Amino acid sequence: NHIRGLNFKYRVNLRENGVTYLNKLGTFKDTNTVQVTDKKGNVSEITAARILVAVGGRPTNLNCDGGELAISSDDIFALEKSPGKTLCVGASYISLECAGFLAGLGYDTTVAVRSILLRGFDRECADKIGSYMEDHGVNFKHEVIPKKLEKIDGDRIQVTFSDDTQEVYDTVLVAIGRSADTGKLGLENVGIVTNQSNGKIPTTFEQTASPNIYAIGDVMENCPELTPVAIQAGIALSRRLFGGSKEPMDYKNICTTVFTPIEYGTVGYSEDEALQKFGAENIDVYHKSFVPLEWSISESRSHHQGFTKVIVDKSNNGKVLGIHFLGPSAGEVMQGYGAAIKKGLTFADLEDTVGIHPTSAEEIVTLSVTKRSGKDAAAGGC
Repeated sequence: NHIRGLNFKYRVNLRENGVTYLNKLGTFKDTNTVQVTDKKGNVSEITAARILVAVGGRPTNLNCDGGELAISSDDIFALEKSPGKTLCVGASYISLECAGFLAGLGYDTTVAVRSILLRGFDRECADKIGSYMEDHGVNFKHEVIPKKLEKIDGDRIQVTFSDDTQEVYDTVLVAIGRSADTGKLGLENVGIVTNQSNGKIPTTFEQTASPNIYAIGDVMENCPELTPVAIQAGIALSRRLFGGSKEPMDYKNICTTVFTPIEYGTVGYSEDEALQKFGAENIDVYHKSFVPLEWSISESRSHHQGFTKVIVDKSNNGKVLGIHFLGPSAGEVMQGYGAAIKKGLTFADLEDTVGIHPTSAEEIVTLSVTKRSGKDAAAGGC
C-alpha cells in the first residue's frame, strides 16, 4: 500500500506540472520517433527533438538450474507467509540489508558470498559490517554460489552450492545486482549498443551514442543505482539543456547509506580508491573507534564499537576526499558532510568545527589519529 501510494503521488505530481503520463511500452522507431503500445495492443507514435531514457532496472535472476525458485528483494515484501529459514544470495547492500532485518525478526538467515562483501565500498568498513552481522546472528557461506535449486518436502528448497555442500531453506532470495530494462526499447534502431552483461547504456554526460537521446538513472552505465542520484542527474541535465548551465552531474561525491544492522554512511573516495588514485605518500587516513552513547547502556551492544575515518589529500591543502561512518543513524550523520565535501571541505575545517555533545556525529570532527602514526585509534571520554 505504501508503494501504491507513492506511485499515485508521482502521477499527481506529473499532472500538476503539466506532464502527460502514458502507461504504454515505448520502442524506438528512429532517433526522433517512439512507437508506443498500450495494454490493449493499440499502437501510436510520438515524435520529439530530444528523448530521455530512464526505464531503470530489474533484479538480475539467478542463472543456475532451478534459479526460478528464488525470489528477489522486490518479492520479499509481498510474501503472504513467513519467509522462514532464508538464504540471501549475493553480498550487495540489498542482500545484506535484507539479511539484517530477517535475522532481526528472528529468522535463520544465511548469506552466500561469492567473493567480497559490498564490492565498491570501503573494504575496511565492509569487513567491519560483516563481523557485526555475524554477531547479530547472520550466517555467512564464503566463496560459494548456488549451482542448483530444487524443491523438496513440499515447498522447501534444497540448494546445492559450488563446493558441493547442500542445505535446505524455506526461501531463497537473490540480490546479485540489477540489469537495465532495455531489452524491448529497440535501441538497435538508433545505433545505441548496450553492455551485454547488464543491458546498460554507455553515456558521456548522460548523452548516448545518438546525440539527441539521453539516459539517466540505473539504466546508465557506471551510475550509482540510487533513486536520488537519478533525480539529481535529471535536474542537472535539464539545467544544461534548457537553463544555460554547464555544470555536469557529480557522480563521485554522493552520500549513501547501507542500512545493515550497523548502519554505514559514506561520501567520496574509499581508502583503497584514494591510495590508488592519489598515491600513498599523499594520503592521510584519520580514524577512530568509539562506543556510541546509546550502545553503552545496552548489554547486547556495549561490546560493539562504531567506527569513522576521513581520507585526506595532504598534497592539496588537506582536502577531504572521503568520509566513512559506522554507527547509529549513519545516514542522518552523513548528509550534511556531503554538502561540505562538494564545497571543498578540508581537514582543517573539520578540526575547527565544534562538535555536538554527546553525539556520535562529533566523532568525525574530533579525529586526530592517523593510520600512519601507528597510535591507538580508540576514543576515550564520554
